Amino acid sequence: MTAAEVLTLDDVLAARGRIADRLHRTPTFGSATLSKRIGATAHLKAELFQRTGSFKPRGVLNILGQLSDEERARGVVGISAGNHAQALAYCAALEDIPCLVVMYKGGNPTKIAATLEYGAEVDLEAPDPHAAFERLAEVSGGRVLVHPFDDPRGMAGAGTVGLELVEDVPDVDVVVVPVGGGGLISGIAAAVKGARPQSRVIAVEPELSPALHEGLAAGHAVPVGATTIADGLNAPFAGDNCLAICKELVDEVVLVTEEEIKAGMRFLYERGKLACEPAGAAATGALLAGKVPVESGENVVAIVSGGNVTPENASAILGEK
Repeated sequence: MTAAEVLTLDDVLAARGRIADRLHRTPTFGSATLSKRIGATAHLKAELFQRTGSFKPRGVLNILGQLSDEERARGVVGISAGNHAQALAYCAALEDIPCLVVMYKGGNPTKIAATLEYGAEVDLEAPDPHAAFERLAEVSGGRVLVHPFDDPRGMAGAGTVGLELVEDVPDVDVVVVPVGGGGLISGIAAAVKGARPQSRVIAVEPELSPALHEGLAAGHAVPVGATTIADGLNAPFAGDNCLAICKELVDEVVLVTEEEIKAGMRFLYERGKLACEPAGAAATGALLAGKVPVESGENVVAIVSGGNVTPENASAILGEK
C-alpha cells in the first residue's frame, strides 16, 4: 500500500471544504527566543487553541460529515486517552449523534470530565490503553467506530493543520510534529509534501511510547508501552495506514526523553505564553534538545498539538527547575 492510496493533498483539501467553517483557524506565530536557541527561524502552530483544546476535532468532523443516515442513527464509538474522546463527544453533540467513548482507569481526569460534559457516555472499565482496545470490541454494540488515528478521513481532517501552516509560512523548510498513533503527522505530511515537496517533515515521539518508530522499523504495527507523561501520545501502536504514509513522506523520527518533553512545556509556558499539555510540547522539546537538525536561514514550524493538562500535572512540571 502506497501513501497516495491512503491519502492525497486533494483529500485534505476536500476535508477543509467540509469542516473549515465549523472550527478555528489556529494561529502560527514566530518565536524570537526559540529561533535564537535553535539557530533557525522558528514558528509555533498553536493548535491548542482549537475547539476542545487539540487538533482532534478536525479529523472527527471530517469523518462524521461522511456518515450515512443509517450510520448516524446507529451512533458512534471511539477509544481514547482523552483528546480524541473530547473531540468525538463534542462533534457528535454538534451532529446530534449518540456517542460512546471507551477510556481507561487512571486516565487524565480533566479529559474524562470534559468528555462527559460534552455529552458522551464514557466506559472506564479497561485498566490501560491496550485493554481499552479489547474492551472496545465488547461494548461497541453496532455503533460506527471513529478511529482515533488510523482512519484516512480523520487523517485528512488533521491534515488541514498542514494546509494552514503552509499558507502562513509559505517557505517552510521543516515541520516538527508530535506523534502518538500517527494520524496528525500522516495528514500534515500529505498536505505539506503535496504543497511544498522540498519541506522536511519530522516526527517526534516519547522514548516511552515509540509506536511510529517501532512500526516503521518492523514494517507493521507493533504494540508498545504507553507510560509517558505525555498521555496524548500514549497510543499503544501506530496504525497500518499511518505507517504506509509515514514510510514515504516522513523524513525522520526522533525520540525525546520525559525531561525533554517537560523542558519544552516549560519553555512554551514561560516564553511562548502557551499553556500546553506535555504532548503538545514534544516537538518544541525536540528542537530545544538539538534532536532536529536545522540550518541557519531555514524556517521551522513546531506543532503545539494540544492544551489539555490537569492543573496538578502542569504545576508539578512548571515548578521543576
